[in-house]
Amino acid sequence: MKNKTSAERSRSISEGWVETTLGKVIKIIGGGTPKTSVPEYWNGEIPWLSVVDFNDDNRWVSSTEKTITSLGLEKSSTKLLNKGDIIISARGTVGAMAQLKREMTFNQSCYGIRNIENLSEIDFIFYLLKFSLKQINQNTYGAVFDTITTKTFDYININLPPRPEQKAIANVLTAFDDKIENLRAQNDTLEQTAQTIFNEWFGKYQLEDELPEGWRVGKLSDLLDIKYGKDHKHLQDGDYPLYGSGGIMRYVEKPLYKKESILIPRKGTLTNLFYLNQPFWSVDTMFYSKIKNPIQGRFIYLFLKSIDLSAMNVGSAVPSLTTNVLNQIPLIIPENNIMNEFNNIISSFYTKINFNISQIQSLSKTRDTLLSKLMSGELRVKL
Repeated sequence: MKNKTSAERSRSISEGWVETTLGKVIKIIGGGTPKTSVPEYWNGEIPWLSVVDFNDDNRWVSSTEKTITSLGLEKSSTKLLNKGDIIISARGTVGAMAQLKREMTFNQSCYGIRNIENLSEIDFIFYLLKFSLKQINQNTYGAVFDTITTKTFDYININLPPRPEQKAIANVLTAFDDKIENLRAQNDTLEQTAQTIFNEWFGKYQLEDELPEGWRVGKLSDLLDIKYGKDHKHLQDGDYPLYGSGGIMRYVEKPLYKKESILIPRKGTLTNLFYLNQPFWSVDTMFYSKIKNPIQGRFIYLFLKSIDLSAMNVGSAVPSLTTNVLNQIPLIIPENNIMNEFNNIISSFYTKINFNISQIQSLSKTRDTLLSKLMSGELRVKL
């Protein structure tokens, strides 16, 4: 790869690149929702996507919170997307996107995106969409919810390289995403191992049991101060990770909190928790927290992962948790020596996890820098 001057860049666009619009190089597919009042349409073998399943920085989506039956697919307006197709949210949280690891259906708040054979490559289209998200978000409408329509893509001007160059560009960027995916898989394994150790040490005790000397039953509020996250629309891009229910959404100019913290979902998917030991921003659909005694942080986090927070839902249309509900959660608190010993064992796992997280952030920033340069033609891939 080599850098080009502005003049060279202009010539390179005319040498095989085509000026067009995004809408002309993709197929747009609409989704739908089977009637929720018909049980026979739900809990089948077919994954059914909504934005909660892919609202993060992961390239791939392989599973969904909800599934439908073949009858639900037949009797509704939802469509079956192919493996490799792209899903993008079109209403509310506009621009969340991922590629499908398998065939999936999806709701009407999203669009399925497919390449046009002999014109565009699907992996390139994924990165082209990422590159075009700012333009897409500038072409939303709606009084209550930001919304994009099929016409939005016709307003997004692009420069389309020949298909061999599309493949080469996608391969460069995919190499970064593959490394990121491997690091995330390592972290998942480390998290599972830490959870197993927690269960072996503390899972055998019940609240009503006679506890070892020095142990006691308390409430979550004894160990944790839970605070509300904040809206991030006013923040410029920067170096600090901004977390939502799916993980890192973007990087912003300043942190909301600089100390170790446990992030707990407040609305939507109530299962994703995060333990952070770096400055961060948390969106308003997440709680962040002040850990009263740092030695107890990992213990609290693994305890919360061991219980079913979704069973504590107090919402109606949207699943929700409140500080009052969380503060009152009962738990067994071991005596300090046991807590210290447990923390010493678990810390090595999280040292590796944190190192991997820093690697992921570095790779993500480099990928995004390359994305801009490759899509604009400032940097060309040598074929």
